[in-house]
Amino acid sequence: MRNEPTILHLDMDAFYASAEQASKPSLRGKAVVVGGLGPRGVVATASYEARRFGVHSAMPTAQARRLAPNAAYLVPRFGFYRDISERVMGLLRELSPLVEPLSLDEAFVDLEAGGVASDEVSARAVGERLRADIRAVTGLTGSVGIAASKMLAKIASEEAKPDGLVLIHAGTERALLAPMAVRVLPGVGPATGDHLRRAGITTVGELAEAGEDELVRMLGKSHGAGLYAMALARDDRPVVAERETKSVSVEDTYDVDIHDRTRVRLEVQRLAARCVGRLRASGHSGRTVVLKVRRYDFSTLTRSETLRGPTDDPSVVQEAAARLLESVDTTGGVRLLGVGVSGLADYTQEDLFAQAAGARAAAEAAERTGGADEAAKTERADEGQARGAGPDGSLIREAGEQGVGGPAGEGVGAERGSGEPPLAPVERRWPAGHDVRHAEYGPGWVQGSGVGRVTVRFETPQSAPGRVRTFAVDDRDLELSEPVALVLEQAPPAVEPEPEPGAEPGEGRQPDVEQGQGRGAEPEAEAERGPGAGSSVADSSASAASPGGG
Repeated sequence: MRNEPTILHLDMDAFYASAEQASKPSLRGKAVVVGGLGPRGVVATASYEARRFGVHSAMPTAQARRLAPNAAYLVPRFGFYRDISERVMGLLRELSPLVEPLSLDEAFVDLEAGGVASDEVSARAVGERLRADIRAVTGLTGSVGIAASKMLAKIASEEAKPDGLVLIHAGTERALLAPMAVRVLPGVGPATGDHLRRAGITTVGELAEAGEDELVRMLGKSHGAGLYAMALARDDRPVVAERETKSVSVEDTYDVDIHDRTRVRLEVQRLAARCVGRLRASGHSGRTVVLKVRRYDFSTLTRSETLRGPTDDPSVVQEAAARLLESVDTTGGVRLLGVGVSGLADYTQEDLFAQAAGARAAAEAAERTGGADEAAKTERADEGQARGAGPDGSLIREAGEQGVGGPAGEGVGAERGSGEPPLAPVERRWPAGHDVRHAEYGPGWVQGSGVGRVTVRFETPQSAPGRVRTFAVDDRDLELSEPVALVLEQAPPAVEPEPEPGAEPGEGRQPDVEQGQGRGAEPEAEAERGPGAGSSVADSSASAASPGGG
């Protein structure tokens, strides 16, 4: 472990919920819950106002609604969150080349490797400046922990929440950890915590007093020895800039169990295609295809098949997933499906045998059903998949969640043969909380939808709370749009042209009346920004007391 606290851990405060509050003035200071809205939805993030009612991450949304029935429940906007995250990670990479992201809203930074801090004073100054920069660039708040190890830096950032900074002084680590609950240590979950509690160990200090031999006897050699070292504040793990990707996977949970075997097959094919999309985006290929099936009784089955070589061909992965599905009994219904690829590599070796088998299967299907019918089925399936795609590319599954779509009936049935009846118009779907724009009223966000109507609140991050209006779901003046930036970029100051040679002083300038109007507008702009817009960040004690931190 280091002698000076030069490892920083940043954790954005209630990230998803805070981003929604920042972009929606009417929700500021109110309970906001972001997550799945269907009967099997799960809370992704809850604002601090919602947490007062007992709502927390990973809680079923149905339970959250019982605890906080008046909260705003929104569908996640992952593209929006990723854009904010990239800005924050960019600030961290300006501090050091060693930045270890843990998620969109959390990362470790090695300040010593970046040469920006070598002792407590310089590390604290860097942390305070980082918090100010994050607020200026994103309008959001983050909590910062600084210590001599990754474990202690993460504990410090938890203690700093919300919107604070905590630095653990060198030499005080064991005294700080001793009274804390054992659950504060990484690797101690509910099961291990209960096991230690039954043995009379509830604090980190008691864990250290138990001794390594006793912990190894209770928890095994690796886990016991690791926990004993952490109880003594020993943690030599380095900050790793790039983590090696082990696998790529996607999965969907369905509001209603799927009983139709044909529908299950179709879902597996779609998941396999999405998985390969992510695989290619990461620049990898893989050898092992994994299928995950959770049945009606919550039993989970996993099947895998290893190919001859790594591939990123969608047809190869789809064929392997289909073969794996044949060995799974889905008679009682399926509540979750997932497809993954592991054994990753950075090159591909096409499985010609699998492709040939797929071509033969397609030819046999065409012979049985007729080529035209098969093509029509494929076309309709592709159209359905496109219509059900969410803004981040994932399929929208949950009742109450509304997806992206074009105007009703637009492009549907326009090019079908004269002998075939046109497809029924598809009702547009509107995700709660997502951004829209109206031709007359401008930008806003979806407050809710149902029974052929969509309710929109028209406001932007820079405006006052806006008015609510209701439209038909097929209103052609209303469309989904890109999010409005939380912080508008400042335009560069205008440069006055130099006076021409021989011109009198003041010649070419605007009249004095207009000059006065320009000067008079400055205090007004400052008043709009509000008090403290350009002030420095307060110290950790004042920031931590702020209730709206995040």
